[in-house]
Amino acid sequence: MINIGSLTLRQLRYFEALARHAHFGRAAQACAVTQPALSVQIRELEETLGLKLFERGAREVRLTGFGEAFAGRVREILRAVDELGELARSARGGLAGILRLGIIPTIAPYLLPAVVAALGRSWPGLDIRLRETMTMNLIDELKDGRLDAAIVALPVSEPSLSETALFSEPFMLVRPLSEADRPVPDGAGLRQMRLLLLEEGHCFRDQALSFCNAGAALPRETLDASALSTLVQMVAAGLGVTLIPEMAVPVETRSATVSVARFPAPEPGRTVGMIWRRSSPLGVQLGEIAELVRRVAGRRAGAPGVPTMPQTRPARR
Repeated sequence: MINIGSLTLRQLRYFEALARHAHFGRAAQACAVTQPALSVQIRELEETLGLKLFERGAREVRLTGFGEAFAGRVREILRAVDELGELARSARGGLAGILRLGIIPTIAPYLLPAVVAALGRSWPGLDIRLRETMTMNLIDELKDGRLDAAIVALPVSEPSLSETALFSEPFMLVRPLSEADRPVPDGAGLRQMRLLLLEEGHCFRDQALSFCNAGAALPRETLDASALSTLVQMVAAGLGVTLIPEMAVPVETRSATVSVARFPAPEPGRTVGMIWRRSSPLGVQLGEIAELVRRVAGRRAGAPGVPTMPQTRPARR
């Protein structure tokens, strides 16, 4: 008979990390422990259960059939434990302790510095842990309880998550400086050009394709990029044109010889918002953080919404 009372939260957290990373070294790093320490806890957990949780290979590990079923229950347990901690934090009032905040790469470099500074001024006791990755990963980590909230492009349409809009911003056309005097194309016109995009998995790519009314098979021969800065430099090299969110323009075009222009109405754009679990006891506090982010975005714009850019603007060198 299994003595469930001998299981520890440490063992369950180490198990969940190993199940997620499928690698002892990466799991140990994620848990901030040595690999031998993690291995000992996993071995003791398997001995307590009397069953193997992992198949161990030369370079990776994978869950056994029982391990797969066990992992689902463990994630539920850890999520419930984390929410108990959140409940205690909520009951104490105010915001203090660790805040695990996710954000997508097409927002993080342009909004985070001002947001982190404002959070520090408003809640000095807050220990902010940031995670930058694509939307699909942030949603998974939110649902698993590994994040408290995330800043993403809306909508996400996940029933288990609350979402609140923060601000909207247009997408800007970035093209070689030699094309600055040409008419700005609409979506249909853009579809006929060599459009440079972020790689698969970025929601910004999907939004750009939607504006062009084009599927993944956009007729073009070009390279995709992993960052907006790379796209802008590719444009400066004459490889094509691209779209970037307005908040990225001051940062990404200051060292590139390009032209930036608005699209004719209706402009393409996105709504940026914050999401968190509906079950989170920190819902009220997270709503306060969302309001602070909304104010910060408004101050950066000089008014509610986003900055107003000139029709055509060569970048400074």
